[in-house]
Amino acid sequence: MKLKITAIGNALGVVLPGEWLARLRLNAGDVLNAAISGDGIELSRFDAQLEDHLAIIEQIMREDDEVLCKLQEPPSP
Repeated sequence: MKLKITAIGNALGVVLPGEWLARLRLNAGDVLNAAISGDGIELSRFDAQLEDHLAIIEQIMREDDEVLCKLQEPPSP
């Protein structure tokens, strides 16, 4: 389906068809995640619990960077 980018106030946006919103059980005010995927944009329902988990994982990765790098090394013979 071809969608047109539209001026919405001082921003630009895309209006999603009502049947898509109904199928995904989305309503005005719901929050979506947006990610660039290949040559397009992937939209998905926002999951607050997932966001919390990802923040924890990112913090662990920053704090334990050296340990994680060592875990990636092949075992010694």
